[in-house]
Amino acid sequence: MQVRVQDTHGAAVSDAVVSLQPLDRPAPPAHDALATMDQRNLSFVPQVLVVQTGSKVRFPNSDNVRHHVYSFSPAKRFELKLYAGNHASTVLFDRPGVDVLGCNIHDWMLGYVVVVDTPWFAKTGPDGTATLEAPPGRYTLELWDARQDPATAPAGEAVILGGAPTQRQFTLTLHPPELTNTAPPNLEIGLGDRVPSHAH
Repeated sequence: MQVRVQDTHGAAVSDAVVSLQPLDRPAPPAHDALATMDQRNLSFVPQVLVVQTGSKVRFPNSDNVRHHVYSFSPAKRFELKLYAGNHASTVLFDRPGVDVLGCNIHDWMLGYVVVVDTPWFAKTGPDGTATLEAPPGRYTLELWDARQDPATAPAGEAVILGGAPTQRQFTLTLHPPELTNTAPPNLEIGLGDRVPSHAH
């Protein structure tokens, strides 16, 4: 199944999350699923991470400054205090929902862990399209984007997957994000924020 997402001006929407929730049978559970959201160039990478309920996520720090990652979202509240390097801790995301991530030190950083109750999910690429593969059957197609207007967000749409490819197109009303997940230009990092170099 191919899904294309565009905004009201016809421009492609990237990083929109599409998922297929099965209606005929339970979704298979996540078995030892492990995903990674890095911190690189003072940003969350990827900014949008999609995982199935029951997955664990690592939060390594590839920057040479410390980060303090947190989420106050109802689906998962957690805090990884000041750390640098490959943080050994993982966070279990055991409830579906959208978890908004921030950094207590770098206010512009903004990330999302989107937790869905299905293994059949995908993110749209720069061209606004995503491809989903799932067994034949009846599903609810769900769509999420961080910038969509909640008042005009599309509801789940019933789809039937069979032998022939299926296509859907959605048009979203978007608003600018409050934060960019991009460090300001000419940023000065305080000496106390830097991680000591071990270069010889």
